[in-house]
Amino acid sequence: MNTILLPTDFSESSKNAIRYALDFFKGHTCTFYILNIQKTSEYVTADVRSASPKSSVYDAVLADNKKELSSFVDTFKKDYSSEDYTFHEKVDYDAFVDAINQSISLYSIDLIIMGTNGATSAKEVLFGSNTLQVIRQVDCPVLVIPDNYSYKKIESILFSLHHGDILKKEKLQPLFSLMVKQNQPHINVLDIDDDAVADPNLLENRNLQDSFKGKKHSFHALTGIPTPIAINTFVQLFNISLHTMFVERESFLERFVFGSETSKISYQTRVPLLVLHQ
Repeated sequence: MNTILLPTDFSESSKNAIRYALDFFKGHTCTFYILNIQKTSEYVTADVRSASPKSSVYDAVLADNKKELSSFVDTFKKDYSSEDYTFHEKVDYDAFVDAINQSISLYSIDLIIMGTNGATSAKEVLFGSNTLQVIRQVDCPVLVIPDNYSYKKIESILFSLHHGDILKKEKLQPLFSLMVKQNQPHINVLDIDDDAVADPNLLENRNLQDSFKGKKHSFHALTGIPTPIAINTFVQLFNISLHTMFVERESFLERFVFGSETSKISYQTRVPLLVLHQ
């Protein structure tokens, strides 16, 4: 878990996420690919007209972004010069998800770290459209950092799952790899069933003990409580500093982020959210 992709649009949200990443991996050898993606809708004819005749259209369109990215990354290089970090600046002109997927393939990315990415509509006020696209469409672990959230050592992790989901132990490896960087914090495994009546054998039937064997952990179960309320309450009561969840199907993602049809309560992440894919 040492090759990290950091998408940026030069916003405060993305700057904050990058600083979190650089603080998180202090003391470890890491390679960071800082990627700026210029959407096709941002194509400006004047950029091409002002370019040298020898320049390709692609180079002309991206020239300003490359300059801005270089200046942007220089700040981080100076601030973290004592760390064993390697920085690569990448600019692409493509659809956002396509550019992310291409980077993952080309550079063998282990983890994506990005901000909540702003808000452009009522449904996307919690996670911006780019962040949601990555969560839904990119098969790579994603660590989402809330706006204005500063890094602090992770001592307690929440791993939430929806009752009925099948847990695949091998898919937990990205979480375990991150735990090594934080001196093996405690994992609180929370099984949520916001519709059912309490089942006394809820956790035993999931064979979760094997998945977390050898890790500092405890099991919890909540039933009859809307998922967003269950998560928010648990995060505050147990002083959680990292929340982890699987996204196996969009229905749970919609319920988790925006609330179920019955509760209509939205989830606003208070702490960094690590999204894994089944």
